[in-house]
Amino acid sequence: MKTNAISGRLGAWALSALVLTSCSQKQEGAGDKGAAAGDKGAAAGDKASKPAEIKIALLLPESKTARYESKDRPFFEAKIKALCPDCQILASNANQDASQQQAQAEAALTNGARVLVLDAVDSASAAVIATKAKAQKVPVIAYDRLVPGTDAIDYYVSFDNESVGRLQGESLLTALGNKPTARVVMINGAATDNNGMLFKKGAHSALDGKAQIVKEYDTPDWSPDKAQDQMTQALTALNNQVDGVYAANDGTAGGAIAAMKAAGIKPLPPVTGQDAELAAVQRILLGEQYMTVYKAIKPQAEAAAVIAYHLATGKPVPTDITGGKTVDNGKKEVPSVLLVPLAVTRENLKDTVIADAFWSSEQICTNQYAEACKAAGIL
Repeated sequence: MKTNAISGRLGAWALSALVLTSCSQKQEGAGDKGAAAGDKGAAAGDKASKPAEIKIALLLPESKTARYESKDRPFFEAKIKALCPDCQILASNANQDASQQQAQAEAALTNGARVLVLDAVDSASAAVIATKAKAQKVPVIAYDRLVPGTDAIDYYVSFDNESVGRLQGESLLTALGNKPTARVVMINGAATDNNGMLFKKGAHSALDGKAQIVKEYDTPDWSPDKAQDQMTQALTALNNQVDGVYAANDGTAGGAIAAMKAAGIKPLPPVTGQDAELAAVQRILLGEQYMTVYKAIKPQAEAAAVIAYHLATGKPVPTDITGGKTVDNGKKEVPSVLLVPLAVTRENLKDTVIADAFWSSEQICTNQYAEACKAAGIL
């Protein structure tokens, strides 16, 4: 996949985002007057909202997956600051604790957040958060993970997550030579995560009937340590006879790979992943991990920021940001931004994550990876 192919998928939105940024900055002074009318903290005689009073909450789910703090949060914050330099961002991370995320959401609402950007720890608690926000007339953007079973979600920004799992499964079959007798261990994501269930569904749609799924696990909290334990159990039960590993993300892939190394398995079988974490990219270069799914997080975070800014300031959300797409969450058709995932292997690292400046060659090609980078044509 070449750079221009990535641009073809994401370029149209990126251009509209630039236009939106320019227009939003020009309209900021006039548009904020309307937003101030219902602000409890504004003085009775104020004619315009003070920018510092505009608060936007970003609620992230956990930090074991590196992307949330290293990519999603800084990209989101940078875009909000570009649109509204004086807006206040109430950012928090629940560390995979649903109760903590509920408390963080309640604190954000109490502190006057005008919109919640919610990346849910689990579906049930997220629905409660969304219902409370709706009762206070605060819109909610479901970020990265859809919140099913509630009509209190206003927008959804993510990727086609079932297609992510299918992409992983298809890539694994390719690596296995499409042998129906290949023995595959599946290390899925958390059962409480709606995305985890979608990845799993997509992977099964690719793998079922085309490989033997000999062991399968759901990984609580997406924990790499728990994934390592599960893989160790599988290896013991299977007498180390494994041809491939479906791992739902790069963290669980790292856990599975650690278990196989500890068991002395050489060469390592192909292992999937997701998120294009730096450690995973480096493992791919060394041949320890076969592939990852690259999800262009910057346009995802920026799309959420653009929607959040418009909702928080009382401006109409531009219709072209969703392109009329919706996703049924069981209660309503939620207006949605759905971006396209890409399979990344050693062969196209340079043309994807490096070409997009997701990671630089300097970040990837530290001393122990320099030779592998040269062999892959990165250095």
